[in-house]
Amino acid sequence: MAFGPCRTPSSLLVGLLTLTLAGGLVPTAATAAPHTTPGPAPVASRGTPAPAGEHWTVDLTVAGGDDVNVRFGTGRLRLADPHPTRRTRPAALGTPIAEGVLLAPARSLAGPANRVRVDLTAEAATGATVGVQVRGWRATGWTEWREAGVGPAVFDRPVTRVQARVLLATRDARAAASVRAVRLTADTTTTTTAAATPAPTAVRSYRVFATREGEVGGVTANGRTIQPRDHFVALPSRRGLSPIDTGDYTVRVCTTSGSRCEYAPVWDVGPWNTRDDYWNPAAVRENWKDLPQGRPEAQAAYQYGYNGGKDQFGRTVLNPAGIDLADGTFWDGLLLTDNAWVDVAYLWTGSGPRGVIGSGPLNIRTGPGTSYPVRGLAATHADVPVQCYVTGQTVTGTYRTTNRWNRLAGGQYVSHAYVSTVYGGTVSHC
Repeated sequence: MAFGPCRTPSSLLVGLLTLTLAGGLVPTAATAAPHTTPGPAPVASRGTPAPAGEHWTVDLTVAGGDDVNVRFGTGRLRLADPHPTRRTRPAALGTPIAEGVLLAPARSLAGPANRVRVDLTAEAATGATVGVQVRGWRATGWTEWREAGVGPAVFDRPVTRVQARVLLATRDARAAASVRAVRLTADTTTTTTAAATPAPTAVRSYRVFATREGEVGGVTANGRTIQPRDHFVALPSRRGLSPIDTGDYTVRVCTTSGSRCEYAPVWDVGPWNTRDDYWNPAAVRENWKDLPQGRPEAQAAYQYGYNGGKDQFGRTVLNPAGIDLADGTFWDGLLLTDNAWVDVAYLWTGSGPRGVIGSGPLNIRTGPGTSYPVRGLAATHADVPVQCYVTGQTVTGTYRTTNRWNRLAGGQYVSHAYVSTVYGGTVSHC
């Protein structure tokens, strides 16, 4: 794709708009009259005074591995390939939509803040969308990603770092989407909103239907090329999507008997939907707020005819899946032979110390030694909640030689020799 002005047919450019928004998805051309505003400046759009707080501009230059299907040229960020293929759409999704993501570096704030606003200067033709999501870091880890759209993203507690990602998508390769500037403001407000990120509590866990993703050679929503017997999962919302090679959002998925479990990072979006954070309460859930917490929209559509039996794209839902499992998670972690109901814990919804598995998949054992039976796996980059540690067999691993074994939920253990770091609190002796 050559840089320069988009050569979209004029029939699709009717109403193409350039605008500065307080973040969020750029509306299609039919919904707003076109107008033009300057790029980033120390004043807010529409001539109002710049809000107080800390300001910075996102560097739209494409850096490499963290960015997916985007290119920068002639002052704009665009989709590198606007054609929907298995390398330009989330592998778990299977929809005819091309997507791209630019992940900005995390910014350390000069002082704590609990609100982030976004001014976005972008263009989107009918059929294309542009959006910005942000998240904040606190001692217990990252908040979920939140759209900084119609209103700002508000967190329940102050954060010390902020990260943004820019999303572009199109259903039609001729429908252009581009971004000229993204400017963020972090400040503090005493006003809370219903959509504020909830404070950590006990980890949320629900029984949902799991399907095998497969798609070896395809590309996940965070840019990973899927490998044979890979270890990750897909959830139908970007709010819990980890950047590539991280386990910022990790699930524990277990067979309903509890005989096998795997800790795996969330690296893809799907199945069926992309805006269904069903593990969140109605006040936070992005769509389908009338469904019970923990029930995926696809399950409701398949079992009860909810939404006319369709997903968000109008497709007839053919199974009740609320999670997709990569082949290694499916076959080796859980020893599944067919799609099945599983128990999933969405680990970032809780608090407490986490150990990052730096080298895996790592065996999960019933005791602190290699002679104990294996009850599952912890994938590379998975962030596993650590209850406490015990002294056991000495193991030489990737990071150290140690007799420390970390106890996880359900009385299971992993050797600390393969844990790269611990964050979120101090781990005590059991």
